[in-house]
Amino acid sequence: MASPLSFSFELFPPRTPEGVAKLPTVIGQLAAVRPNYFSITYGAGGSTQDGTYETLRSVIKHAGVEAAPHLTCVGSTRAEVAALLTRYRNAGVKRIVALRGDLPATAMSASAPGDFHYANELVSFIRENHGDAFKIEVGAYPEMHPQASSPGADFEHFRRKVEAGANGALTQLFYNADAYFDFIERCAKAGITIPVTPGIMPITGHANTLRFCAGCGADLPRWVRLRLEELQDDKPALLEFGLEVVTRLCETLLRNGAPGLHIYTVNQAGPTLSLWKRLGLPTPA
Repeated sequence: MASPLSFSFELFPPRTPEGVAKLPTVIGQLAAVRPNYFSITYGAGGSTQDGTYETLRSVIKHAGVEAAPHLTCVGSTRAEVAALLTRYRNAGVKRIVALRGDLPATAMSASAPGDFHYANELVSFIRENHGDAFKIEVGAYPEMHPQASSPGADFEHFRRKVEAGANGALTQLFYNADAYFDFIERCAKAGITIPVTPGIMPITGHANTLRFCAGCGADLPRWVRLRLEELQDDKPALLEFGLEVVTRLCETLLRNGAPGLHIYTVNQAGPTLSLWKRLGLPTPA
């Protein structure tokens, strides 16, 4: 019997007072469709976990849905990570998204500064100190991490994270379904069986979509880029086009065996709920 599909939504710690004030409403609207969990990215600007913890508390208070904080290891000591894990465990957290995190602009290699250099070391540390107390999600990059030296080297990094004890993976955003299916085929050939959930970002604008793709190395198909450019001054038409593109992508993924969807909400409820409705996913009364 196939496992039930998993749907999760990603939030980030707000960076402005307005964002902080708006967040409980966004959480409540998204929680109404009962996702499996919310993931919460590292603190604003990657500088602190305090924002992550406060956002986690907001999810627990306003959603009644599982919250999974991102835990990054760039520049962190073992003592700092141990303290954070204890803090999260005491707060009732059952799932962690374990990542290397963004390197400083001055970094000369892909190895992170601090006691942990790669995400697989962080996964191993969590397992050594907390056993199976946490489900651990790791990152996956169907189109290759932008700082990887080659597709093969990038996949080897992923394999090490799985061997260290990851329970599942969340992919970077993409708009090319073939990249995801190729990655899944590579996993199968390598004997990797953990669920790899595709990361989906609704299209809400021309400039921001190009910026997100450029930042993470995702390919935006030329025909989509040209249509977005053409429609950038007609917001309703752009939103409808973007919704159709992402809906077809999600339908293709789910129809061909994806274990669910992980939606990058950018702290907006509307685009995610529109996609949810267009996909015909259940909305509890």
